[in-house]
Amino acid sequence: MEEDRIKELISEVKSFRAETSEELEKFRIRFLGRKGEIAGLFARMKEIEPGARKQFGLLVNELKRKAEEKLAAKKPKAQKGTDASAAADLTLPGEPAQTGSLHPVTLVRNKIVSIFSRIGYTVSEGPEIEDDWHNFSALNFPADHPARDMQDTFFVAPESESEDAPLWSLRTHTSSVQVRMMETTPPPIRTISPGRVYRNEAVSARAHCFFHQVEGLYIDDGVSFADLKQTLLYFAREMFGGESEIRLRPSFFPFTEPSGEMDVSCFICGGKGCAVCKQTGWVEILGCGMVHPKVLGNCGIDPERYTGFAFGMGIERIAMLRYGVKDLRIFSENDIRFLAQFRGRS
Repeated sequence: MEEDRIKELISEVKSFRAETSEELEKFRIRFLGRKGEIAGLFARMKEIEPGARKQFGLLVNELKRKAEEKLAAKKPKAQKGTDASAAADLTLPGEPAQTGSLHPVTLVRNKIVSIFSRIGYTVSEGPEIEDDWHNFSALNFPADHPARDMQDTFFVAPESESEDAPLWSLRTHTSSVQVRMMETTPPPIRTISPGRVYRNEAVSARAHCFFHQVEGLYIDDGVSFADLKQTLLYFAREMFGGESEIRLRPSFFPFTEPSGEMDVSCFICGGKGCAVCKQTGWVEILGCGMVHPKVLGNCGIDPERYTGFAFGMGIERIAMLRYGVKDLRIFSENDIRFLAQFRGRS
């Protein structure tokens, strides 16, 4: 009698069909659950006559094997059927399409390019891996200048170990692009050079090992410091508002003489003093100066005839001020929550 019952269960397992996950789960509980058919048969093993226990055990094990095989075979199909039936509900609302956005650094770069293009500046670009001449020597950097040290520059391993092999590095500024322009373009030159630069610095909320710059260059007959000041005042008022004022403080750069650093009146507090301007009413924006005569001569331009000015600014610096970002690192973390805030801006 017991053997006939087990054979009926085996036949039932073979003919079982499941269309959904719910039906398959009921099958598992009935046959393979802790209180299911198979567990009950094993529990009655001690009640079977000793001579019939072997045959009884073989049949119960066969029933268990068939049930497990059926469960394994039907499970993927049942899940697929459930997912397909859910996906077929055409009354459900569709997923909204996510639109992309320009990166805040790109937004600021485009704004700067647009401002200078309106007064005749073209955009020039160059390689990010530069030789010593374009990155340092042509720009009047002395041989012992700290910027040449490993603490400030990422040097690239030379292809040859020869002492005459050129020294290559990741560019530390886009002034190298200006050198290439002066070498290949006769004056007048009026250009800006936006791009990524690299410095061997510790990454923090205020500094990074790579960032973006825009550098400008104007060379022609009779260019003066007054032209530089008026150009920078125009830029400040176009970028930060028509009421903006600027001030120039003396500084030093190897490739300009005289050199200065430019502050703009704080556009957050209107010059009254706040946390952004550290209660001074002024925010440092860029470095600038008249192109050093040695730099002009190094690039094949007659310093007796031509003069010019140059300036450079960090794009991330302006983006942090413009959008109230307090940590420089967030610009390169690709956090969608941060980037989504700039959707629709231009």
